[in-house]
Amino acid sequence: MKQVEDFRTEVAELGTLLETLTDAQWETVTQFKGYTINDLVRHLHQGDHMGLASIAGPEAFAALRAKRLKRREGGLSSRDDARAEYGHLGGAALLEAWRGAAARLADALSKLGPDARLRWSGPDMGVKMFATARQMEVWAHGHDVYDILGVERVAQDRLDNIAVIGVRTFGWTFANRGLKPPGPAPRVTLTAPSGAIWRWNEESTSGEVSGSALDFCQVVTQVRNVADTGLKVEGEGAKAWMAIAQCFAGPPEDPPVAGTRHGVKV
Repeated sequence: MKQVEDFRTEVAELGTLLETLTDAQWETVTQFKGYTINDLVRHLHQGDHMGLASIAGPEAFAALRAKRLKRREGGLSSRDDARAEYGHLGGAALLEAWRGAAARLADALSKLGPDARLRWSGPDMGVKMFATARQMEVWAHGHDVYDILGVERVAQDRLDNIAVIGVRTFGWTFANRGLKPPGPAPRVTLTAPSGAIWRWNEESTSGEVSGSALDFCQVVTQVRNVADTGLKVEGEGAKAWMAIAQCFAGPPEDPPVAGTRHGVKV
């Protein structure tokens, strides 16, 4: 399954960068909500264990989610919740544990039928979209690491999965905030890293989002504010979407303020 293999590749690519870090660098504070690099990888590790529980069955998923919700209701932030569960891991030991859990998750996903559905924090997802969601998390938080280290990241066409989940969550972005979509989904025309052109909603007359696939994926994952990208956004509905686009599950999150998320020059 392409989406599962792309998830594996995303983990491998980020892991290769993380291998180069010193112990001190693992505690570098990123531009993402005060998370350190250790915090980001703990968060990814936590998500992979949630995925394994979802595959194990509804009871296993509900039990693990209940424990985490109890901690969150007790006042812990997402970052501190991951610290509570995996704070004993850091640096090289954390990297090894995360890689192992991600590999087990990919193996388990690859054994599921294409019509399988899995529970998650938001709506249930088909296995392909579930694998894409895990790839998206690794890619998005990987950006936080590349940014703070000042390392240039080379985009790849496996961004197509993230672009798809970005387009498909147009309606959910508004529903998650208790809002009605401002109309039909606009056209989306993106240039892939390879130069290929990807198109969605070609018959729509309610505006258009166009530009690089990298910029679009950065906006829908809230890695960048749309104002900090080269995207061309036409139409009121398209502008309303790009202002709050969110392709990941969970409560509504606001995009970063313009100018606050960027690569660091070293």
